[in-house]
Amino acid sequence: MGAAAFRLNRLSTWLQVFVSYNYTHSRYNYNVVSPTLIQYHHTAMNGGDGPSSYARNSSYQRGAIDAAEALLRKEIHKRLDLTNHTFSTFTIADFGCSSGPNTLLAVDIIIQALLHKFSSSMANDKTPEFQVFFNDLSHTDFNALFALLPPQSQRPYFLAGVPGSFYGNLFPKASLNLAYSSCALCWLSDVPPELSDTTSPAYNGGRIHYTGASKEVAQAYACQYKKDITSFLVARSRELAEDGLMALIVPGVPDGFLCSQASTGSEFDLVGSCLMDMAREGRIKEEDVDSFNLPIYYTTPKELEEIIRCNGELKIEKMGTLDGVEAHDTMPDLESRVLYLRAVLERLIRTHFGHQILDELFDRYSLKLAQSSFFLYPRTHKSIMIFTLLTRLRYI
Repeated sequence: MGAAAFRLNRLSTWLQVFVSYNYTHSRYNYNVVSPTLIQYHHTAMNGGDGPSSYARNSSYQRGAIDAAEALLRKEIHKRLDLTNHTFSTFTIADFGCSSGPNTLLAVDIIIQALLHKFSSSMANDKTPEFQVFFNDLSHTDFNALFALLPPQSQRPYFLAGVPGSFYGNLFPKASLNLAYSSCALCWLSDVPPELSDTTSPAYNGGRIHYTGASKEVAQAYACQYKKDITSFLVARSRELAEDGLMALIVPGVPDGFLCSQASTGSEFDLVGSCLMDMAREGRIKEEDVDSFNLPIYYTTPKELEEIIRCNGELKIEKMGTLDGVEAHDTMPDLESRVLYLRAVLERLIRTHFGHQILDELFDRYSLKLAQSSFFLYPRTHKSIMIFTLLTRLRYI
């Protein structure tokens, strides 16, 4: 994703039963139209350039790209094999690009690394043209992204937007030379259905995430993640050319750690507690909270490595956690953290609960965040970024 994308099943416009509520609460007066039956759809980060837009509140993801820059340049120069290939066009795709400036920064880093590689190689007598594809879900604000681009005369690549889920094929076979994704592979394609099934051991009533939930809930999330990442790898292994590269920056937690020990998981837990407070006060329906679960999963290095090795067509060339991500922390104050999470979650929450609750919800969240241990003592919470460099094995 430069960004992250949201991965949910398509929200049907056919919502079967609606019940209207009138609420009056000092600062907040609103009508909520609450579906008793609702199906999710793919949605995306907040578009545009407003105060709660992803474009203005994605500095956390920017920090991951900054931390990965030197390693990304080094690995491209080291791993890209030019000896048996002649390129007229070199094709790059950013999967889960979102709508902010981060994807443009990442592409610039990649292009500069490629230019250096081609200029220093004796195997190619000229530098190819570069074609860059920006992929994300169809609801992504591609117009906002393209508005950030420099004029064509000032950028060394051609570009196109490719809307669609990256959990399926998006490009012809063997058509990509380099695939890239940053901070997007924590988003699931769907919420595990058992989380909303009151008869299931994995029923997650009263919570919106697996943070602090039962082991059955955590297992349901893990199974969905394995299924999704397997689908992603199968699609990319088909689309990558022989010796093609794929660089991934994946949000996660260290091996042996719980999601509740990471700041991101703790933040989701706080949002869930705010929603439950509102339900207890009659501000929203409790059953709407019970049926709402975030499609987000944070893997561990070991878990991700095992999934990749099962693919069989992609070779792990480099894998490890990024050093110095903390040095690029650009959310030093309370307001920055609240706006960051709102940019990520707002459209999901608005789709499920209605837009009327947003201001009150994030005001409540801000108050709880100010007293939370992961805000007051951030070093005690272990979130990581996993860098993985893969190559496509030879076609047989």
